[in-house]
Amino acid sequence: MIRTIYYIILIYFILGGISFYLINRKKEKTVARKSYTKFITYFFIVNILFFGITLKHPIFQDISIIIVIAGIYEIINLFIKSGYSHKSFFIISIFIYFILSAGFLSFSHLNSNLILFSFLVLSIFDSFSQITGQFFGKHKIIPKISPNKTIEGTVGGFIIAMGSGILMRNLYLGLSWETIIMTTGIIIFAFCGDLMASLYKREYNVKDYSKIIPGHGGFLDRFDSLIAGGAWTFIGYYMLNL
Repeated sequence: MIRTIYYIILIYFILGGISFYLINRKKEKTVARKSYTKFITYFFIVNILFFGITLKHPIFQDISIIIVIAGIYEIINLFIKSGYSHKSFFIISIFIYFILSAGFLSFSHLNSNLILFSFLVLSIFDSFSQITGQFFGKHKIIPKISPNKTIEGTVGGFIIAMGSGILMRNLYLGLSWETIIMTTGIIIFAFCGDLMASLYKREYNVKDYSKIIPGHGGFLDRFDSLIAGGAWTFIGYYMLNL
């Protein structure tokens, strides 16, 4: 099953690569190069996480700790660089981050199939929201917080991620309605996590958290949806199994 899922991931990436080519072929070279860099980097990240989850050794638990620590560093670093401004906002933000991180770290100890299910759903949502948004996006959702997010892109990503979640229900091993609830929660939390990370950057008037990951705006820019989506999976799993 794991091999089949990996082949499906490769198919998604091929489709994504074709889409990015069609989107970027008429753009300026510097813009297109940045987009391709982001896509290639994301490919390697997905592979690292995929094998970290599926290998018997709990590598994903170690990766999760690194992600959380890097996120804390980036949040505090922006606060310090701002001259310790917006203290109340910072305190609320770090409090929310610690709660989500606690859920995310707990998520990393769940069954590997459930972790893989969640990871694939939110990755598909994240990727295809961007792709469908660039093809069809016209109406911004919250332009002041996340100017690139559109209603069309979010709906497109939701539909593809939901369909993928239903197709991968054997990984979750829940009833059909439970799979739909779990998938919906993952998508909503991933979306909100992304918005919260963007809001923090806007509050401190920066474009990126850091330049650590090529083509991406830092660890939080890349893993915000994974942290929030993972936290929901941990909560949702125990809610549905009470």
